[in-house]
Amino acid sequence: MFKFIMAEQSGRPIGGPDKIFAINSLAKEMIAREGKEKVANATIGALLDEEGNLAILSSVVDVLKNLSPEDYAEYAPISGVPAYLEAIKKATFGNYEPKAFVEAIATPGGTGAIRNAIQNYTKRGDRILTCDWFWSPYNTIAQEIGRTVETYPLFDGNFSFNYEAFDAKVKDMMADQDRLLVIINTPAHNPTGYTFTNDDWNKVLGTLKEAAGKDKKVIILADVAYLDFAGDADKYREFFPLLEGLPENILPLVAYSLSKSFTMYGMRGGALLCMAPTKEIADEFRIVLTYSSRGTWSNCNRASMVALTRIMNDPELKAKVDQERIDTRAILQTRGKIFTDAAAKANLTICPYDSGFFITVPCLNADEVGKELQKDGIFAVPIGKGLRISIASISKEQCDMIPAKMAAAIAKING
Repeated sequence: MFKFIMAEQSGRPIGGPDKIFAINSLAKEMIAREGKEKVANATIGALLDEEGNLAILSSVVDVLKNLSPEDYAEYAPISGVPAYLEAIKKATFGNYEPKAFVEAIATPGGTGAIRNAIQNYTKRGDRILTCDWFWSPYNTIAQEIGRTVETYPLFDGNFSFNYEAFDAKVKDMMADQDRLLVIINTPAHNPTGYTFTNDDWNKVLGTLKEAAGKDKKVIILADVAYLDFAGDADKYREFFPLLEGLPENILPLVAYSLSKSFTMYGMRGGALLCMAPTKEIADEFRIVLTYSSRGTWSNCNRASMVALTRIMNDPELKAKVDQERIDTRAILQTRGKIFTDAAAKANLTICPYDSGFFITVPCLNADEVGKELQKDGIFAVPIGKGLRISIASISKEQCDMIPAKMAAAIAKING
């Protein structure tokens, strides 16, 4: 247990290093010792090419290289460069411009968007709801500002969306809270690769409308970090219209990131957007989010804002970026098919994978299974009830090889 000396715990369960980064460090140590050809580092949440180099959209790099000193040195407004806020609405919604009052506030990546959503739309002590397979920083963000995360089982026994569990959990939480923030990470869910169908969304919205009634508040936070690496831009945005026309006590928010969509991981560009049913709610969103931004990071990276704005406002440049993204995404789609086919051949159970950077293998004793795999140079991330594999960071050959190795390791540890 971590021992506090001068720092204050403040209810936070601070322990050792982040699990993902710790296992990544072990992989790097083995690479240094035995060579990278002996290691499959499936921990990295970034898309690498077949040679293990970061896959970066060269068209975006060209825009960044042509920025003036003022474009990256000058302070940005706290809420974001005005032109950027319009550009990121286009980037987020594409051809599905919402019939709602839309506002956007710049954030450092999707993480900042999630932080500001929790800070401003829940109270200290509130419980936040997401599914049982989830990105662990949700917990860190919530705990850092005095909230907790509760979960429902994402899948039923047939590996379909577990609507009954979701419905029951919402009703349980709303029985003793006057508001509820629900995080839904889709499409290309981290860590499973599942994508909510429109039927899933309709069931979710039906429950939330019933639970909210007329006197409680519900905030739906769609975390769309992997939206542009899921597949066809229009197909994977079809759910946005379902979030329109909701009662005034239900507010849809969207956390959008430039990290994956534009391969600007380190520039920390993003935004939190609202699809407000009234102008008053949209105005409130802009005011409270700007206040929170000032009290945390103050303002965001100007260079990423200028770059995104130029791309979205230049049809020829945007078309070039879009095509390069499609070509790059094909790498990911090929790996996903190779892995799922190899898993079926090895009788390895995986969570339903539609698209995205990750595939999850449910198993007992995930930490022990992970350590067994490390003996074969395979580094995956234990996430409670299973192991997360980043197909984004391993080669096609490794995608074909790993499922059989995982099946063997699970059999050895669990019998």
